[in-house]
Amino acid sequence: MTAHLITGAGSGIGAAVVDRLAERGDELWLLARDAGRAKELESRFPGARTVVGDLATPEKLSWALSHQALPDRLDSLVHSAGVVDLGSIADLTPKTWNAQLAANLVAPAELTRLLLPQLRAARGQVVFVNSGAGLRTNPQWGAYAASKHGLRALADALRAEEHDNGVRVTSVYPGRTSTPMQAKVHQQEGKEYEEARWMDPASVARTVLTALDLPRDAEITDLSVRPGA
Repeated sequence: MTAHLITGAGSGIGAAVVDRLAERGDELWLLARDAGRAKELESRFPGARTVVGDLATPEKLSWALSHQALPDRLDSLVHSAGVVDLGSIADLTPKTWNAQLAANLVAPAELTRLLLPQLRAARGQVVFVNSGAGLRTNPQWGAYAASKHGLRALADALRAEEHDNGVRVTSVYPGRTSTPMQAKVHQQEGKEYEEARWMDPASVARTVLTALDLPRDAEITDLSVRPGA
């Protein structure tokens, strides 16, 4: 059975990816920030297994994972968790910078490092659900975009380093998507949130599965998806 570990499974794109993988009966491992969140995920996705680890503190992930059961092999690791906090460079504090860099960049790097043996064993794939902010930067988005630009660099380096081990690496760059994070962004921007204007998370999930299901003789490296007309 194909095995996947997904972060950010509680909502948005991550939840949509889990829904699609569950529909076809794949083995699911979901990262939860704490035991309470793990119970919520297990209730929402019957049959899925959970691993507890807080992406806000990547330096503790090694200890946390070493005390839990993990899969012997992983066909994919899908990074879809993330945090956002807008603000001008003049106003952003080190605490705000560090929180976004930790969850959006350092934690994915560390979680990938810890699970590389399982990914190599399966000749699996790492998917980074990045953002349009990983390709361009707008005012007020400096810290978030920096973390996402860094995530792109992480993916590019990992792809080159793990090619000979058979591990594929894909970056997906969604435009604005109807998620709780998007609602928060609109609130920070002082704009009215109109959910119907933006992409359905299920549409982005389909792009993720397209990359995962590609035959082994090919690899999608970078894929942008934007709201339609």
